[in-house]
This record gives sequence, C-alpha cells and structure tokens, in this order.
Amino acid sequence: MKKAQHTGRSCLAADAVLVWVLIILLGASLVVAVTFGTMPLAVEDVYGVLRYKFLHAVFRLPVPADWAAGSALHDVVWLIRLPRLVLGAAVGASLAICGVVMQALVKNPLADPYILGISSGASLGATLAALFGVGAIWGVRSVGAMAFVGALLVSFAVMALANVGGRATAVKLLLAGSALSAVCGAFSNFAIYLRNDDHAPAQIIRWTMGGLGAANWQDNSVMVAATIFGCLFFVTQSRTFNLMLLGDDSAVTLGTDLHRWRILYLVLTSLLIGLAVYNAGTIGFVGLVVPHGVRLLLGTDHRRLVPVSALVGAIFLLWADVACRTLLPGNEIPIGILTSLLGAPVFLYLMMRHRYGFGGDA
Repeated sequence: MKKAQHTGRSCLAADAVLVWVLIILLGASLVVAVTFGTMPLAVEDVYGVLRYKFLHAVFRLPVPADWAAGSALHDVVWLIRLPRLVLGAAVGASLAICGVVMQALVKNPLADPYILGISSGASLGATLAALFGVGAIWGVRSVGAMAFVGALLVSFAVMALANVGGRATAVKLLLAGSALSAVCGAFSNFAIYLRNDDHAPAQIIRWTMGGLGAANWQDNSVMVAATIFGCLFFVTQSRTFNLMLLGDDSAVTLGTDLHRWRILYLVLTSLLIGLAVYNAGTIGFVGLVVPHGVRLLLGTDHRRLVPVSALVGAIFLLWADVACRTLLPGNEIPIGILTSLLGAPVFLYLMMRHRYGFGGDA
C-alpha cells in the first residue's frame, strides 16, 4: 500500500515537473520567436524594445527614440510580431485541448474540430456576420458570436447524425463531419456569390486559410483569458474524461452521468473554437496531431494528457507561425495550409490502423 502511494506521488511529481518544463519552454519560445520575421531586425533592437516596454511600464524610464512608441521598430515588434505569437500560442492551446475533449467524448482519436466540420461551422457563422450583418444584435462582437453559434450547431449536428441508428463509430463520425463541412463550405461560397463584392473573397480568405496577421492586444486579451479558463477547467475534468473511455455503463456504476457533461463540454469547446476561428480563421489538424502525439508518449490518462497537450499545442502553433513567415523569403504562407500539410499524413496513418478507438470497447 505504501509502495503504491509512493509510486503515485512520484508520478504526480514527474507530471508537475513536465508541465513546468513546458511552461518555461513556451516562455522561451516567445522570447526567441519574436526575433524572426519577414522584416530583418537586429536582435539587440528587438530585445531593446521589449526591455523598454518593461522598464517604461514599471519605472517610467526614458528610452531612445528608436525604441519608443510610434517608431517603426516599436510597432513591428510590439504591435505586429509579439501579438501574433501570443495569439498563436492561445489558439494552439485551445485547438489542442478541444481535440483532447472531443476524442474523449466519442472515444475516437480521429475526432478533431477541423475533421468533424466544427471549424467550418464557425467559419460559416463568421462569414455570414461579416458579409450580411447576421447577429448584429451582438454589436462589434457579432462575428465572434456567430462563429460560436456556427461551431455549436455543427457540434450537435455531427453528434446527432453519427448516433443515428446506433452508437457513433469512426466511419459515421467522419461521414457526418465531412458532409456538414461540405455543406458549410458550400453555404460560405454561396454567401460570397450573393454578396457580389470583389473584396469579399479577400475578407473571407482569413477564415478559410487561417492566419495570425490581424492579431492585436485587445482581441488577444479575450482569446488568452478564454484559453486559460478552458484549460484550467478541463484539467479539473480529467477524471470524467477517463470515465468516458470506460463507457457510459461503467460511469453510471461509479456514480457519474456522462450525458450532461457531454453537453457542457460541447458548449465550452464550441466557444473556444468559435473564438479561435474569429481570431485566426480555420486552422486544421492541430487538435488531431498534438493530442495523438502526446498520447503516444504519455498514455491515455487525461490528468497529464490535458495540460501537456495544451502546452504542446501552444508551442507547436507558435513555431508553425514562425515557419510560415520565414520559409519563403518575402512571402507569408497561410498557417492553415502548413498545419494541413503536417496533419494530413497523421490523419492517414490513423485511418490505416486496424483499430480507431481507444478506451473501453471502442
């Protein structure tokens, strides 16, 4: 008994160390990645601006004019590079943790906001709000609100369609998600056609290909706060996620009704996906690749899977954005294209495996 308790404490300590290492790595990634960009800047100038922002905010110390607010150097570092890196970390963490939650909900490693069409639903909602003013009752936040509504409706629709005629399976989830994704894409294109505006495609390309170029500190504050809240909440739900892998019958025996938890988790993941799409467009496969990779290394216990996936997702998308800005000198690759190129082979690998499920009798 004492040996088991000691082993349990050792595992918890190791998990805590891993989480803190990833947090430090995320902070270091932000500090290093800010030096990369399409515009060549001296490293000492980049860190000079960051040092100025800290010293000026805390001690009100005067700074050289080249680093002061309003200078080209200050604006590139503080208003362009750093906000998009912070947004990339927040969106990456959100998509990764949403992938973990969805995979637990359906006991299937193929579940992902992009593959199941939920990101397409959010994109459709954002498109209708941007082009036709749908959801104007929410004012300046109508695009974000409609992205959430679109994600939520498609989430429930995918689950409902996959459960028609029996329990959801991998094939039924993929078919339902693919069908609804195609429908949402068709309606988005039809909306652009009806608008008959030469500038409409340029407006929509942000949501269809994904991008972090429109990041700003005001919208980032909402995205970061929602991501932190979502991560902390889902970390506390690790026991319920583990029960979902055992199946509903086993969970009821242990005193937990999973149905109401599924509804709550769908609403919260739809909120995170809606915010992610509103801020960065449709970025695919992060919710598939990151949780699957972490699960291969650490196993299926959600006590470590949830926090580690969130942090790895943040680091992954942060550096993916750096790659998008540096791989082609003078050009920027849409981040959704890069993540799809990386994620599609992983998806095909999962499809070719003999078993698609994990946990229980999936």
